[in-house]
Amino acid sequence: MKNKKQHIIFEGAELVGKSFFISQIFDVLEKKYNTSNKILNGCHWFNCDNGVFGSSEGKKIIDEYIKILEVLKDKNVIFEKFHLSDAVYNQIYNKKKISYSKEENILKEMDTRLVLITVESVDVFKNRILDRLKNTPEYKRILQKPNKYWMMQEKYIEMFEKSSLEKIRIDMSFPLDKKFVKKQTKKVLSFLGEK
Repeated sequence: MKNKKQHIIFEGAELVGKSFFISQIFDVLEKKYNTSNKILNGCHWFNCDNGVFGSSEGKKIIDEYIKILEVLKDKNVIFEKFHLSDAVYNQIYNKKKISYSKEENILKEMDTRLVLITVESVDVFKNRILDRLKNTPEYKRILQKPNKYWMMQEKYIEMFEKSSLEKIRIDMSFPLDKKFVKKQTKKVLSFLGEK
């Protein structure tokens, strides 16, 4: 089956459910486009942050990931957190504005699409904090108050609206509701032109 070359960036504040939602999209793309019974080659998923966004290395790392995308231009590629995350973290934590217009032009040429994951209320963050601490105790070192995550989400929305990439915003307030998740997954697959 011919690969449609989906290049997707998933962005959103901490605790909105990016990884869980990406796993739904990844599963569909990987199954549909896999050509091997030895490796998962139908879709490549990169979690790009790993402590570099908001640091002096953030922009350099983004540029290197764009080079990786150029190598994988004929493959399905998902980036979890990317240039918006670096820009948001720099604004919030370093009071520094970083432009990614040049990088967005390159991404646009490669038909990269942007998906912003959000939640509908600050209460969602309160519940997600409890889950995160239960599963990832070390998260306590960078834990914020729920309203800080809400403010971070507002900054993501602002950056998302300014982005020149083809984009869609998805609510992930109810990840335990299978019907809700299926509906949101279908929205993104339709946006990507996948059935």
